[in-house]
Amino acid sequence: MTLQPNQFNVSDLDSEIAVDGRCCELLKQFHQQLLQEGIDPLEAGQIAHGADYFLRDFIIADRYMNLFTIEPCCVRQFAGHWYIIKNLEPNIKELATILQGVAVFYAYLHQNGHVSQSLSEQIQTETADLELYSGRIDQFWQIIARDRLFETRCSRI
Repeated sequence: MTLQPNQFNVSDLDSEIAVDGRCCELLKQFHQQLLQEGIDPLEAGQIAHGADYFLRDFIIADRYMNLFTIEPCCVRQFAGHWYIIKNLEPNIKELATILQGVAVFYAYLHQNGHVSQSLSEQIQTETADLELYSGRIDQFWQIIARDRLFETRCSRI
């Protein structure tokens, strides 16, 4: 598969479906590269799955963005908000695994000349801020607990 970043532009449902398919092919290549580098198959699968979730569910399906031209702040939007509200049981362990996949994927894209070193490095920085994301998840659970307490109190009235 010859990568042409402009073939990853998303503007409507038809292009979203086409880009999703191209993204799947790219992720398969990425996974194969991880295996060729000697990464344990289970770990390679987890890394690829993390990148897959970020790219296909958030960047392509939710944001309609080209994965080659994202802003590094997209990682913070994903990890600090979207992931938290879109998952039944958001937790830092799962999120850290996803973010590792994002970081390794963008390093892979850089190594293959598809994104700039600057973008890859900025994404590495954003994915490494686990303390921030852990705090956001904790805040979320505090809000949920407070709301449940409020609902319990109100139901007694």
